[in-house]
Amino acid sequence: MEQNDIAVGLDIGTTKIVAMIGRKNDYGKMEIIGIGKAKSLGVHRGVVNNITQTIQSIQQAIQEAEADSGMKIKDVVVGIAGQHIRSLQHSDYITRPNPDEVIDASDIETLCNQVHKLVMLPGEEIIHVLPQEFKVDGQAEIKEPIGMYGGRLEANFHVVVGQVSSIRNVGRCVKSSGLELSAVTLEPLASANAVLSQEEKEAGVALVDIGGGTTDLAIFKDGIIRHTAVIPFGGGVITEDIKEGCSIIEKQAELLKVKFGSAWPGENKENEIVSIPGLRGREPKEITLKNLSKIIHARVVEIIDQVFLEIKNYGHEEQKKKLIAGIVLTGGGAQLKHIKQLVEYITGMDTRIGYPNEHLAGDSDAETTSPVFATAVGLVLNSLEINSKHPYAEEEEAEVEEAAAAGTTPTAVPSGEDEEREEPTTISQPRRTIFEKWFEKFKDFLDNAE
Repeated sequence: MEQNDIAVGLDIGTTKIVAMIGRKNDYGKMEIIGIGKAKSLGVHRGVVNNITQTIQSIQQAIQEAEADSGMKIKDVVVGIAGQHIRSLQHSDYITRPNPDEVIDASDIETLCNQVHKLVMLPGEEIIHVLPQEFKVDGQAEIKEPIGMYGGRLEANFHVVVGQVSSIRNVGRCVKSSGLELSAVTLEPLASANAVLSQEEKEAGVALVDIGGGTTDLAIFKDGIIRHTAVIPFGGGVITEDIKEGCSIIEKQAELLKVKFGSAWPGENKENEIVSIPGLRGREPKEITLKNLSKIIHARVVEIIDQVFLEIKNYGHEEQKKKLIAGIVLTGGGAQLKHIKQLVEYITGMDTRIGYPNEHLAGDSDAETTSPVFATAVGLVLNSLEINSKHPYAEEEEAEVEEAAAAGTTPTAVPSGEDEEREEPTTISQPRRTIFEKWFEKFKDFLDNAE
């Protein structure tokens, strides 16, 4: 099998690091052929705080995935998340020198490049610039301006911003683990790819990925991403609360949460008790399940309130911006008992648990279709997408990138003369190119920092 046919996603989370290998089958669905997990020791709330431990965890996950699939992993697509990620809305425009020529990909690229020049806070860098709707000479709500005539091209952008140092630390860990970075993707976008259907994205949906250290939010409407946010709480703070509230060790608190935890305190009777063995011959502790669910409930309500506040900030209460498909919960925290009912109760929005089986082959096992692996599945899908856009031999890669920068569709053997005459294709080309340019700069920085 060719290396081109397979893709690897690396999800560097706060509680676990997952390496997942996948490939497209004959029906266009994704088959998972290898998976490796390792406990994440050097990451706190999505941000690397111990390089050495993170490298060890990445290597362990990669080795497990290689053993599982019988393949050697060379490059990976990595997810970026963490409490340093924020997003903003921005409008910008360009005046075209010749309104009698049709708008092409290079005009959109010029407009996107202009957004990249926005002045950020010290230490921050723009990760994604995602055009939403365009305006041509005042005509609004245009999704695809290529091929139209016009003098003034305007657009609303969703701009995702992150801390340079945090992103570079992730890159450093991946490179030091002996791997190549093929792309960097925002984790909420990866999770959304894995669990949401196109109909949901059209109708309006909020994807809430409750991880160990952070809760990621991505809002879609009319098929376009409208809002992203990272809330610096996740399943880890629930475990911490149980540990403090019941005076037990973290391992026991995590087990209690997973086995007996519920987000709805009314569910448990007063006389339901669980006994926890004491440390080193001490007396066992008895904890009522009602108290346990009260502790969990308080923290989950806080997380959901924060999420709902972000949904309101997006403008959910306006008729035009209403999220008809409601909320989709995914990530490890979505497995908590009765969390769906609690979210519906607090927000009044329809809610479902999102399993990453939207694009997976039918024979995938129960483990890989668990909400825990939503981000990893999304990263593999992202990697397969990138591979399908680069079906070229390695020696042609440089020429392909040049053609991409020119906003054209390269042929199998690109030549300079043909390049100029090539018709620009879809809008996705310049979008990807702009991110690639940033990514190239980022790779250069990592190489020079060796």
